[in-house]
Amino acid sequence: MKGVVYQGPYQVRVDEVPMPRVDGPRAAVVRVTRSAICGSDLHPYRGEIPDFAPGTILGHEFAGVVVDAGSEVPFAAGERVYASDLVACGRCPICARGWHYHCAHASLFGYSTVVGAPVPGGQAEFVRIPFADTVLARTPDDLTDEQALFAGDVLTTAYAAAADAGIEAGAVTGVVGAGPVGLLAALCASALGAAHVVIADPDPARRATAEALGIRAVAPTGLAAALDEAAPGYGARAVLEAVGTDAALQCAMHSAGPRATIAVVGAHSATAMPFPSGLAFTRELTLRFTVGDPIRHRDKAIELMRTGVIDPARLISHRLPLSQARHGYDLFDRREAFKVVLTADADTGPTGMTVRSGR
Repeated sequence: MKGVVYQGPYQVRVDEVPMPRVDGPRAAVVRVTRSAICGSDLHPYRGEIPDFAPGTILGHEFAGVVVDAGSEVPFAAGERVYASDLVACGRCPICARGWHYHCAHASLFGYSTVVGAPVPGGQAEFVRIPFADTVLARTPDDLTDEQALFAGDVLTTAYAAAADAGIEAGAVTGVVGAGPVGLLAALCASALGAAHVVIADPDPARRATAEALGIRAVAPTGLAAALDEAAPGYGARAVLEAVGTDAALQCAMHSAGPRATIAVVGAHSATAMPFPSGLAFTRELTLRFTVGDPIRHRDKAIELMRTGVIDPARLISHRLPLSQARHGYDLFDRREAFKVVLTADADTGPTGMTVRSGR
């Protein structure tokens, strides 16, 4: 079968790779119909994760059809499913609390050993699913595979940020970062009752994309003023940070109103960020880091899509056949694509280029 294989920084290749098989009662094999390139995939692609192993089959956002399953997997061959990006056992005390990322068996599809034991990813024609009774979920008949794959990572991560920020009905909410997660977080904030949502990004094209979705967008230097204008004297009750840099977190903290909650869903790795503790103390801010948990939040994400509140497929800028994955990574890295979906079951060619920039 074919799979997208990491060879080293700025090197991915569609290669022949071994066909996966069911090797236990809780495992399944899925024929992938749609997979996506995530912003997180750019970190190894750019060489930002030094120990990322060459030979890794990439991809943690995918949907498809079950072709084989172990005796404890509640899905039959031919059923449409989508996968959580996160692998977890679903049966330990940690999973029972809904903390799947902290499961002793936690890992991430297609991400080498960064989270846990390596699990080959879903940018391939077929993929093996460990703990499939927990990791997989049925794709509703009224959703497409490309919509469903968003419930496996990006939409659920965005929802987690909005939910963990404790957004109240009528509240003013700020978002830092207008990439796919930031835009979806802004839409989730509105769905949870925020009356005013303002998103900040330095890229004019990303701001234009946000405005096209009905989200007020400003440059980062204007976020605090825009939030204060929306709620004089109070400012933002919640700020969602969806970038993962020191500058983005500083922007979020300086834009937050008194006693606000800042939900940080950007992937941070710095060890020496200059922290404005005086500001955090005087404003009585709550800082909440959120990795995202598709297994816990996927039902909410599916409901938002089925009711038409959010259609994440609107963010797709490029649809490419799996054979053109290398081109997709190059476009994404150069910010000439906003969200790339790879089609593994048909050579559809590039279509749907409705969003032209961003990551």
